[in-house]
Amino acid sequence: MTDTDKIVTAAVIVIGNEILSGRTQDINLNFLAKGLNEVGVTLREARFIPDIEATIIGTVNEMRAKFDYVFTTGGIGPTHDDITSECIAKAFGVKWTVHPDAHKHFLSFYQPSELNEARMRMATTPEGATLVYNPVSRAPGFRMENVYVFAGIPRVMQGMFDTVKGELRGGKPTMSRTVGCALAEGILAKSLGEIQSRYDDIEIGSYPIMRRGAFGVNLVLRGRDEARLTQATADVAQMVRDLGDTPIEE
Repeated sequence: MTDTDKIVTAAVIVIGNEILSGRTQDINLNFLAKGLNEVGVTLREARFIPDIEATIIGTVNEMRAKFDYVFTTGGIGPTHDDITSECIAKAFGVKWTVHPDAHKHFLSFYQPSELNEARMRMATTPEGATLVYNPVSRAPGFRMENVYVFAGIPRVMQGMFDTVKGELRGGKPTMSRTVGCALAEGILAKSLGEIQSRYDDIEIGSYPIMRRGAFGVNLVLRGRDEARLTQATADVAQMVRDLGDTPIEE
């Protein structure tokens, strides 16, 4: 197996009571899933968890042992409920301390007398962390081994991810094809299952939709081998024809 054949995996941990309460809608997961796939990293799992120390520590340790990369969003601001950074330190069993480079960075914006306790929280990271540049605002993110810790504000999180995207080492990106039709899933199920059994390297999903006011189905195929994906898509399209409908390929 070559490096490009290896499936490189990731998990996203979305941290924040405001997400779980419904007050704030998460849009970071969609952005990360797409960006990771572009560099050949497959997002395997996402967790939404509260601002509870034990939960953050336990989830981070579970995920970092299970996946090649872990990305957290949220909880690295200046207020008392921003506890992610401190929890990451505890997860790794290291001190939570002022990062010298972050301190120097903050001094380029503030006078020493202006670096109050709240601002210094954003310059404090687990000992040994590597800073992640923030091109949008002043407070950086950071990395500990395979764990990347980002802000929750979408624009800031996106800037941080774009900063590190080039250093991620993935395999082949996953490609996708879609075959739409107006057939019911009950009609498609048997033949679709037979096609899936012939293409165990291709993920085939069936998703009901509304198209022009009528029910239909999008059959989505995902895989890393373009030739196999093309052949599987052709088989699915022919299945739709055989069942009496005209496939819509996207």
